[in-house]
Amino acid sequence: MKTIIPELRKKHRLSQEELAAVVGVTRQTITSIEIGKYTASLPLAYKIAKCFGKSIEEVFDFSDVEIPNEPF
Repeated sequence: MKTIIPELRKKHRLSQEELAAVVGVTRQTITSIEIGKYTASLPLAYKIAKCFGKSIEEVFDFSDVEIPNEPF
């Protein structure tokens, strides 16, 4: 999943380690999210977005997420 976290961190002058401390994860988790190796849980995505005063949709790009074809 694509994200604009690196750009937001730079804009707010936050290191990966500082962001990780604010949202309660390791620096490695932030790195993995930024490079697309790990998809943040909904609560973590919410914390990251709120840290920057943004909505989840503004921070994370969901365009590559597949939606099932089955009707509800």
